[in-house]
Amino acid sequence: KSRKPLARKKEFRYRGYTVQELQAMTLGDFTNLLPARPRRSITRGISEEQRKFLARVKAADKKVIKTHLRDLVVVPAMMGHRIGIHNGREFKVVEILPEMLGHYLGEFALTRQVVKHSGPGVGATKASKYMPLR
Repeated sequence: KSRKPLARKKEFRYRGYTVQELQAMTLGDFTNLLPARPRRSITRGISEEQRKFLARVKAADKKVIKTHLRDLVVVPAMMGHRIGIHNGREFKVVEILPEMLGHYLGEFALTRQVVKHSGPGVGATKASKYMPLR
């Protein structure tokens, strides 16, 4: 019997670059690899708040870093860190993975919850008027 070899997880690459190569890049070099919208938001200039947050991320160890900056693009300096992203009500803790590069932080902390409806309430439909109340 021939056995199938175990599938080995492929090494992550972003536009042909490994994680180590991406972390060694400057922000400007990484920006050139991004799609149009995140590239434009970075080239127009990072705000002072965003600059301070990136400095906090670089200085932080393994603790959760909380932020309200949902419009910040995920850059290689954030990889491996746990970031608490505010969704309007609470901080959603997200571990930054290599697959998140180039996306915005707000994409990982959804602001709306899925609505789950139960049965109709009394008076919601014509038939519910005649349902016996228990």
